[in-house]
Amino acid sequence: MKSFDRFMTALLAVVMAVALTGTSLAQTEVKRLRIVGGLAEINQYTRQEEPFWTRELPKFTGGRVTAEIVPFDRAGIRGQEMLRLMQLGVVPFGTALLSLTAAQEPSFAAPDLAGLSADMAVVRKSTAAFRPYLEKTLRDRYGIELLAIYAYPAQVIFCNKPFSSLADLAGRRTRTSSPPQADLIEALGGTPVQTGFAEIMANMKSGNIECAITGTMSGNTIGLPDVTTHIHTMPVSWGLAIFGANIAAWEALPADLRTKLKQELPKLETAIWNEAERETGNGIACNIGSAACVDGRKFHMTEVKPAPTDDARRRTIFANTILSRWVHRCGASCAEVWNQTIGPVVGAEARAK
Repeated sequence: MKSFDRFMTALLAVVMAVALTGTSLAQTEVKRLRIVGGLAEINQYTRQEEPFWTRELPKFTGGRVTAEIVPFDRAGIRGQEMLRLMQLGVVPFGTALLSLTAAQEPSFAAPDLAGLSADMAVVRKSTAAFRPYLEKTLRDRYGIELLAIYAYPAQVIFCNKPFSSLADLAGRRTRTSSPPQADLIEALGGTPVQTGFAEIMANMKSGNIECAITGTMSGNTIGLPDVTTHIHTMPVSWGLAIFGANIAAWEALPADLRTKLKQELPKLETAIWNEAERETGNGIACNIGSAACVDGRKFHMTEVKPAPTDDARRRTIFANTILSRWVHRCGASCAEVWNQTIGPVVGAEARAK
C-alpha cells in the first residue's frame, strides 16, 4: 500500500507540474509536422525551406519535433486553393503565393503588384508597410497565423525572339502568373497567357507562348534559357509568398514549441530574402554566361537592359492601369488599405471609382 501511495504522490506531482508549465504528458513523444512548402526545384525550397524543416527543426527542438515537407506544386494542390485549404485545416502549415491567394482575397496582391517595385529596396519597404494588415486579416478573416513572408528572385521577361525594349512585346503571347501581370502585358499590347510555373517549359516548347515572366534564377533552374534567347532584366514583380498555420493547428502545438518557431522562422525568412536578392543578379549572370555566375547553369542569352523609356513606361502603366484595375477588382476598401499602407511608401495614391 505504501508503494502505491508513493506512486500516486509522484504521479500527482507530475500532473501538477504539467498544469503549471502548460505542457502535456504527450509532449514527451516525438511530434511530426506536415508542411506544404513553396515551388519545387528552385533554390528557395531546396536550400532553405526543406533543410529548415527536415534538419534544423529536429536540432533546435532537441529531437522532440520532426517534419515532412512537400512543395505545393507537387502535392496536387492548386496555388489558388491554398488559402482556403489552410483556412479549413486541410493544410495545417502551408506556403501560398500572394499573387494566387488574390483569387480569394484580392487585397493580398497589393505588395507585389506588377510594375510596383523595380528593385529589392522598394519591395522590402512595401512588404513591411503591408505586413500588419496582412497579419491581422489572415488571423481575423481566415483563421491563419502568419509566420513568415518569403520572396523569390525578381520576376523578369524571357523571350524566344530578339527584342530591345518593352514596346517590342506588343503582339507576343507572354506567360503571366497573376491578373496584375496580365494587365501589364495587355497595356504593352501583348497577349497574357495564365500559366503555372510547372507548365512554363511545355508551353514554350509547344509554341503556346513566346515569352515568359518568371524569376531570374527560377528560369535558369528549369532550363528556360534552352528555349529562349533574350532576357529583359527590369523586375516585373517578386513572387511574394506567405507561410502560415491554421490557427487551430498552431494553438495545438506546445507553447514552448510555438515560441521556438517564432524565434527561428524569422531567421529562415531573412535567409530567403537575402537569397532572393543575391539570386536576382546571379540568375541574370548565369543566363547570359557571365563569369560572375555562381551555382547556376551558364547559358548565352542576350541581356536586354531597361532603357529610361522602359522605366518611364512601367511607372505610367502602373499608375494608370495596374493600380486602378486592381482597385476595380478589389473594391473601395482596398483603395483605403493601399492608401494607409503601401501608398505613402511609394508615393502612389489609389482612387476608388
